[in-house]
Formats: sequence, C-alpha cells, structure tokens
Amino acid sequence: MSILEVDGSIGEGGGQVLRYALALSSLTLRPVRIYNIRAKRDNPGLRPQHLTAVEALRELTRAEVENARVGSTEIVFKPRYRGSSISEIDVGTAGSITLVLQAILPVLAFTKGSSRIRLKGGTNVPWSPPVDYFQHVFLYNIKHVGVEAGIKVIRRGHYPRGGGVVDVEVKGLSDYLKPLQIVKRGRLRRFFIHSYCVKLPQHVAERQLKAARDVLSKVFREDVEENLEFYPPEKDPHLGPGSGILVYAEADPGVRIGSDSLGEKGKPAERVGEEAVLKLIEELESGMAFDRHMGDMLIPYMFLARGVSRIGVSRITLHLLTAIEVSRLFFPEAEVKVEGELDKPGFITVRGVGFQP
Repeated sequence: MSILEVDGSIGEGGGQVLRYALALSSLTLRPVRIYNIRAKRDNPGLRPQHLTAVEALRELTRAEVENARVGSTEIVFKPRYRGSSISEIDVGTAGSITLVLQAILPVLAFTKGSSRIRLKGGTNVPWSPPVDYFQHVFLYNIKHVGVEAGIKVIRRGHYPRGGGVVDVEVKGLSDYLKPLQIVKRGRLRRFFIHSYCVKLPQHVAERQLKAARDVLSKVFREDVEENLEFYPPEKDPHLGPGSGILVYAEADPGVRIGSDSLGEKGKPAERVGEEAVLKLIEELESGMAFDRHMGDMLIPYMFLARGVSRIGVSRITLHLLTAIEVSRLFFPEAEVKVEGELDKPGFITVRGVGFQP
C-alpha cells in the first residue's frame, strides 16, 4: 500500500492533524508520512504528549515508525496489524490524557472485545479538553454512533506536576458505526455543575459552584444537579494544586452541550464559575445540538459511519474544518457538505464509508 503524504501544517496546523492522521492510519492500516508537524506553533515538532500518542498507536498496531522523537517535524508511521492490546500509557508529567485518548479511542472502538487502559498524566490542563468534559459530554454524545466507553478518574493531574491517573474501558463494536442525524437541540431537560479543587481550600470549589449557579439561575429555570469535589488536606493524594468547573445541559433528543473553565493563579474562583456558564449560554443560544468542541471530535466517526450523518454545531471552527480535511485524505470517496461560515453556527453533512476492519 502506498504511503499517504499528510502535511501537518494544514488547517489549524497543530497536534490535531497528527492525532487524527495517526488514528485513521491505524484503522485503515494505510502507512503515512506526516511532515511539517505542528508547523504553526511557536515550538514546532513533536512534544512529549504527541510522542506518547505515537508510541501508544505503535504498540496497538505493531507499527514501524521512523523519526519518533521530541522535536521531530516529520514521522513515518507504518501500521502492520490491528488488534494488539496495551495496558498502560504514561503521558508524562502534565501531558494531556484526553488528547492521547482522542487518538486511540477510534482504534480501540474497532478492536474486538473490551479494552481496559490506565492513562497517567494531566487530566485538567490548558489547551485540551478536561477529563470531565470527555467523560460526561463527549462519551455521552458518542454513544449515538455506537461507541461505548467509560472513564474513571482515580486522581487529577494539573500543570506543571501532573500525576493524574485515569482508567478507561472501551467496548469493541459489533457492527458498523451508526450515522448521526441530530441537528437542533430540543427542550432543555436539566443542567449539571461539577466544581472541584485539589490541594486547595474547600471554599475554592464552593465559590466556583455558587458563581456558576447564580449566573445560570438568572437565565434558566430547569433543574440543576450540583456536584462538589474537594479533599481534606490529610486525605488529598494529588501532586499539586488545581481547580476547575464543568457545566453542561442535557437536552432532547438525548444530547449534552458543555462548557468548562480552569482555575489558575490569580484568577478568582468566582470568575472560573461565571466564565463556564457564560460560554455555555453562548453555545445554547445557537440552538444547535452540539457545542463547538464536540463538532471536530465527531468528524472522524461520521466519516467511518455507514450512511449519511448530519449535525448542527454551535460554531464552525478551524479545528472542525481541519478534521474534515484530514479525514478526506483517508476517505476521498466520502461526500461532505459544510453549510455556514467560520466561527458561526452551521451544519455538517457526511456520507460515511461504512468502515469495517
């Protein structure tokens, strides 16, 4: 099979191109050469968390890999087999666990039986989806296409020390991925607020939650389910301080729309809570079924599904368009239609290829 050339600078030009290209290469067993890796970043080339994704997929596919080292702007990845297992992935310090999960989840979904993996690294770190969003929003929504997976957070990890531990279980598919046809959200059912802090006083999580609740209650009348997470100093197993909040809405016909905010030094807890809710209100005002982050994460599954998928997203992002561009390289026969402008609400239609290993 000829090597597929993938320009890592296309679209948003970051690690997303690498992750999706490696995932689809691993699924199709199509060898790839990815060059200009993270060309649009200040520190181009592979970072440790990207290297972890490469190594995990290498192990899952018994791939032959060239130039896999930190700083490398080009790699060759030649998968040879689909179905190997892996029990633990250490992203290192505060490298993002969820970004590595983004790369390996499609491969695990198409692996027979159930896969159980422990991941170590950062669970709630800047520039990546927090584990809470992945757990409560992404995995909930992806069930619509037939992917069943669960996450258990053992310990949180924040920048710079990391130390997070997460157990993941993915049930292998028994059939084709189902097409996803949910465009607009229906009636709002209820809201959820999950506020946490580690290695910090309890009041930090409480203030985040109160601020979020206060803003939410001024706009919506639906029930709100609240969850507060904190640890007494003598029972706190975390390596360093951190806080954050996830706020999401559950709506007909069974979708979740989410938003989050991460605490940081000098940022008042009240601002963390308010920020998450204000972002969520913006997502909900679009009336679309999926938030801006779900959009690009759903794209590869829409290409792999059997039949026509059509979704509505609160915002067409560069990440979403990049996901389409990378997926098209592997599945040129798929038909795609994007309706809407960049940074505005829009619709994505994909006639998937009905992929089966």
